[in-house]
Amino acid sequence: MELIFSLAVGVMAASGIYLILRPRTFQVIIGLSLLAYAVNLFIFGMGRLKLAMPPVINPAQGSNPALYTDPLPQALVLTAIVIGFATTALFLVVLLAARGFSGTDHVDGREPEGK
Repeated sequence: MELIFSLAVGVMAASGIYLILRPRTFQVIIGLSLLAYAVNLFIFGMGRLKLAMPPVINPAQGSNPALYTDPLPQALVLTAIVIGFATTALFLVVLLAARGFSGTDHVDGREPEGK
């Protein structure tokens, strides 16, 4: 399971970096979102990948940390998802404003001379 999880995070991060390097602003925004989701999955995975384990300490089971998942990464990822959604909305508004001012959606604001 860890190998599949690691490959998924790696593919998402690589795809995000590839899209960030593209010349169109919409592709850059999608790349930033993919990279943010890859980082969120990485942080979530740092809380130990345990199936059907509670995140809260049960007095009947004792306080052995191997029996529980860490709730802090889950809270951090939930907060990061909300912040990522808000920044993506802000980026889209800035993209539409820049496209209205410059008439193009290239990152540098100019169309390539070869076309």
